[in-house]
Amino acid sequence: MQTSRSFLASVICFWLVISGARTSAVGNMEMERDAAASEKPIRQSQSLCAGEQEYVHKRKQVVLESLNSLRINCTTTDSVPHIALLASGGGQRAAVALMGSLYQMEQDRLLDTLLYLGGVSGSTWSMSSLYSDPQWSANMDRAVSRLSGPGVELEEALAWLTERSQEEHFSLTDVWGVMTSAGIMKQMDLRRLSDEASRNATNPYPIYTAIEKHCFSDGPIEGKWFEVSPHEAGFTELGVFVETSLLGSRFESGELLEKKPEMDMVKLQGVLGCALAHEETVREFVPPWLNVPGHIDGAAEEYLRVFNALDKLIALTRSTIKDPPALSDLDKLQKVLEDKVNHNESALLESKSSEERKSLFQQWSLELLMAVETWSQSLEDGPFKTHVSVLTKQIIPLILKWEWGTTRNFLYQYQDSTVPLCLRSEERFHLVDAGLLINVAYPSFLGDKRDIDLIIAPEYSAGNIFETLTLARDYAAKVKKPFPEIGDKILEEREWPNDCYVFEGKEKEPTIIYMPLFNRQNCQDAEEFKAKMEEFSTFQRPFNQEKIEFVLETAKTNMKKNKETLLREINKAALRRQNKVASAAPDR
Repeated sequence: MQTSRSFLASVICFWLVISGARTSAVGNMEMERDAAASEKPIRQSQSLCAGEQEYVHKRKQVVLESLNSLRINCTTTDSVPHIALLASGGGQRAAVALMGSLYQMEQDRLLDTLLYLGGVSGSTWSMSSLYSDPQWSANMDRAVSRLSGPGVELEEALAWLTERSQEEHFSLTDVWGVMTSAGIMKQMDLRRLSDEASRNATNPYPIYTAIEKHCFSDGPIEGKWFEVSPHEAGFTELGVFVETSLLGSRFESGELLEKKPEMDMVKLQGVLGCALAHEETVREFVPPWLNVPGHIDGAAEEYLRVFNALDKLIALTRSTIKDPPALSDLDKLQKVLEDKVNHNESALLESKSSEERKSLFQQWSLELLMAVETWSQSLEDGPFKTHVSVLTKQIIPLILKWEWGTTRNFLYQYQDSTVPLCLRSEERFHLVDAGLLINVAYPSFLGDKRDIDLIIAPEYSAGNIFETLTLARDYAAKVKKPFPEIGDKILEEREWPNDCYVFEGKEKEPTIIYMPLFNRQNCQDAEEFKAKMEEFSTFQRPFNQEKIEFVLETAKTNMKKNKETLLREINKAALRRQNKVASAAPDR
């Protein structure tokens, strides 16, 4: 569904004119391979890198002390259970709810039982904000208060965007990153993720996740899931990684040719939480006149894509300004665009051929963009007009190109047949929102590598309840990794779920505590549950303070009500880990 090159080129030209280890159990062969790989910029292994091993070892001491304070029997760091909290995606709903869940876990003295924290999409926005404070897990009050803070001025966001626009791989990811950082998380975090590599183990070890866009569409499952930690970035199933500080540098045939600056957390936030990058998200909004069989084709989707991108960016821009006249001007633009897209053109379309329809939709896309330009020129002279002019000049060509997550490919011409050709043949790949595949970071935490005993999975997704579980179950089956059984009887409750489910793992399967945000405890029936899911949908204007408080309190209450279940399963995980250690010990 790409815009034709001739149309794209003509529109862009037009616009420019008018706008200006497993640690000890890995085995000798694996250790020797790691030692050899450590001399190369690309590490190929299914074990933890040395940096993560060291962090986890230190973190286990924190977890051990926490378990003892909770009177859970655990005597050595070797017997500490591997517990991960995996927060789902879900836009601002997920970002805010994760803050509430973690806040309550700190209140209940459960936060320090976590060895890992994994995120997808909107929950990674919260994670990037949290880890800007090296002591966040002991100071959740400050983290939560930031959600209601003064925010970031549009001028500061534009200064960052203007600087990025000079870079080779400037894309809509940069725009989305800066607008979600400034408009939703209310923070411009300019540090690099690798800066955390030397921190102490005060906080759970963070794993951020993405997918490679082209492998997601056309490649094998092993080439889809991508993870980023303070130490390494790479493909989970393939086991190929580079140091995080080298993600974005220029490689060829496994050799580092040119080191480039690592992306900052603002851009990384755009990479990790850009569900808008996928064409299917245009279906979040379809005007009634188009929402009929036969009217939505590739040309219509391109038109809706332009409208949706403009609509979301206007909404995010609103949250960076306080000036009433400027807010009023943005309202006028929003209305102009909505009036255009809601104008019923169905009769005109019905008489047209496929090519004529395509031409019409391209014309209407151009009219949307021209409406933005006309509005921009009509603004009174002043700072807001200047800012808008900068914004439109940078963004409009990007919307037409629809390019997201462009990053130099460290596997370009890599000489290993286990790496899919789709990852070896291009100098660049495109990292986008992992929630398009699975909206929880299960793939990074399955199997022997991190050897997880217990997964706490607060569910903030907008999709079907239990969908993340069934998708993860199917994924695990394809890559031959253990996953607990998800009974069909449970799936019948998706229309009105309970607040907590425990899917108990056997042998090497992790146990999963699954906790839907909206549930039978806070929704009196299936109708109210459906209404809440719609009220707090993923693609909407940034939440007002009332919505932020509601989601925070809902997430806190879910955790608080299920404290005893969490404690019981943490205790079981500790016993399970002790049994693993005992069974692995040599006979005396």
